[in-house]
Amino acid sequence: MAATIPFSVFRNFSPLKLATPFARKTLLLQPRRLVVSTRVTNNEEAAAKAAAVNFDSEAPTIFDKIINKEIPSSIVYEDEKVLAFRDINPQAPVHVLVIPKLRDGLTQLGKADSRHGEILGQLLYAVKIVAEKEGIADGFRVVINSGPSACQSVYHLHLHVLGGRQMNWPPG
Repeated sequence: MAATIPFSVFRNFSPLKLATPFARKTLLLQPRRLVVSTRVTNNEEAAAKAAAVNFDSEAPTIFDKIINKEIPSSIVYEDEKVLAFRDINPQAPVHVLVIPKLRDGLTQLGKADSRHGEILGQLLYAVKIVAEKEGIADGFRVVINSGPSACQSVYHLHLHVLGGRQMNWPPG
């Protein structure tokens, strides 16, 4: 069984910097797969709590800036109501975020009401399309963090699509 290491350890680590020129060339030719832990760190909990305290439902989120193309992203799927792009801190070989383009008060799933029914269905259908495009339609996980206790740190509803490896149960 492989040991797990918190993802935060790898954020600024590059094995290529430590490798000899021959090993560096060999590493670059190998497919890149990294085993990461999905355990929540204290930093993630702190970020989620800070986001909840500083939350302003009218203020633009980082996702609004991605929708408006103010911040670059790797877009996987887009239609008139939904945008899907790669997560910048992937927790699996495939990690895509699916968001509604119009927030319309839908900051978290726990705040949804009946008027959000249509967009919630469109988000799930977009997840299916993303899974097909990414080649993971035979097995993937959808995660929605709702509120600070679930470590939600961006208050714009978003669905995490995770795949490309064997998922474990329980998830955490």
